[in-house]
Amino acid sequence: AYLERLALGDVTPSELNDIRRFAEDKFSLSLPATFEQRSDQEQAELLFQALHRPLRICGVVPNTGEPGGGPFWVRHADGTTSLQIVETSQVDTSVETQQTILQKSTHFNPVNLVCGVRDFRSQPFDLMRFTDPEAGFISQKSHDGRALKALELPGLWNGAMAKWNTVFVEVPITTFNPVKTVLDLLRPEHQPAPSARLDDG
Repeated sequence: AYLERLALGDVTPSELNDIRRFAEDKFSLSLPATFEQRSDQEQAELLFQALHRPLRICGVVPNTGEPGGGPFWVRHADGTTSLQIVETSQVDTSVETQQTILQKSTHFNPVNLVCGVRDFRSQPFDLMRFTDPEAGFISQKSHDGRALKALELPGLWNGAMAKWNTVFVEVPITTFNPVKTVLDLLRPEHQPAPSARLDDG
């Protein structure tokens, strides 16, 4: 309904405030510092641009120390912030404050994703418009026992979805059964369930 109102261009200052609160509260959207100084029409255009995006709802589990990234607020070059999924390789751990934030992270990478890829008119979004081509990173790999560095292109959720609106939802830890090495397959959660025993009455 908000996008429909904004698209019509007939929004009162009170409605603009409501839409702004919705954007900030529900999606943790960060609007430009000059937003308050803009005209009502400019504010409406900025809010439309901020909300008229694909949506991802990410089910995340509490951080239990598994290797990998997680959900974070990220500050961009223009001073705005957004919710992003960040891999450990993307964090400059030589900076103490960054290392501290990483260590204090409460949740792990998403284990479930629900995606909204059509707009309020039921038209499909051009998903390429909502990627961040600068989100590639260098990761540590190994091959035949040799340590290698690999330049990785933006991944599914940390670059290809960088400009999507994002909501993080905690889901039960039972939905997360990672397999990083072959030995992880020996964990209890990866063992077959016990056979059912029939009762002859």
